[in-house]
Amino acid sequence: MGVRRSFRFLLRPTARQAAVLAACLEDHRTLYNAALEHRRTAYARAGVSVRYGEQSAELKHIRADDPEGQGRWSFSSQQATLRRLDKAFRAFFKRVREGRTPGFPRFKGRGRFDTVEWPKDGDGCRWDSQPEHPTATYVRLQGIGHVRVHQHRPVRGQVKTISVKREGSRWFVVLSCDDVPAEPLPATGVATGIDMGVASLVTTSDGGRVANPRHLAATAGRLADAHRDLARKKRGSKRQRMAVARVAALHAKVRRQRLDGAHKAALALVRTYDVIVHEDLRIANMTRSASGTIEAPGRNVAAKSGLNRSILDAGWGVFLTILSYKAESAGRKLIAVNPAGTSRTCARCGHCAKDNRVTQADFTCTACGHTAHADVNAAINILRAGLALRQAAQAA
Repeated sequence: MGVRRSFRFLLRPTARQAAVLAACLEDHRTLYNAALEHRRTAYARAGVSVRYGEQSAELKHIRADDPEGQGRWSFSSQQATLRRLDKAFRAFFKRVREGRTPGFPRFKGRGRFDTVEWPKDGDGCRWDSQPEHPTATYVRLQGIGHVRVHQHRPVRGQVKTISVKREGSRWFVVLSCDDVPAEPLPATGVATGIDMGVASLVTTSDGGRVANPRHLAATAGRLADAHRDLARKKRGSKRQRMAVARVAALHAKVRRQRLDGAHKAALALVRTYDVIVHEDLRIANMTRSASGTIEAPGRNVAAKSGLNRSILDAGWGVFLTILSYKAESAGRKLIAVNPAGTSRTCARCGHCAKDNRVTQADFTCTACGHTAHADVNAAINILRAGLALRQAAQAA
């Protein structure tokens, strides 16, 4: 069975191509902002809601009036930018209907718009545009030309969409592919529950642990120096842009380290276990600020802020996302369970009490006296809950 996967590669543009890529990104950002202003003005002055279809129909006239600007780029990529805005509005109205904080779509400033998408391979773009080249891979982009790609692994499946993304001074191409063949692994006959934590990133029900490398904490000193240096620079100056680039480069390195660690940890679990049960965590709620309001200020704000930073540094969401698609490709079963009570319930007798959790690391049941590492005890409870859900689903 084929699955949908993304492949990301570093681009090696020439100096001229890098300048043209930046111009392409800037023109798409301008188009996005103009389309947003069009919608805002139409509704404010006439109460009219402008839709994607109407704005897409106007693209032909926009391109004709600006042949050396908007007219240079792929029509389909500009439609994708308008669909991106339409998606933001649909998400806004959905939040309004659900009673959540709406978050009206905002204008994209410089540095806030870093991706251009071509919705179909062959329409304004072409992957592997010079297949006869013996050693290098190129992607052709309308208005830019054949850009060399550092292809470090083979692309599998059928290329559907092509995106170009800027990260600091680097450019990447992202291929979204359909019908990527799955790679099932041989069965091991073993199931495990995993408990996500800060001291250890993952603790399994059989006592295995994956260390939390704390990449952000390790880079905190250099980041603090870079931010202090940035704060001293004159706004809009060349030195400020260089300081911003330095901060961005440090954050990008932390992100790459976190992704690399998550890939390795997820792959090890998928190779070892047939069934993996994890907590269905609401990370956005767990890391919500505790500062409160002026009328009702929060308590233990500094401690909660430190905990939030540690959770985000651990990268639970990134890890679970990677684990999900690796398990799908390998033919493994991934089960999410409600985490409520798993850290306070005794894995031996089932007694649940707050006092069972003596410390962050120690678990002692107040009913039967069972002692264990708190994370291992929680992982066993998570595994049992997942197996019960699986059995109920099979019975139904």
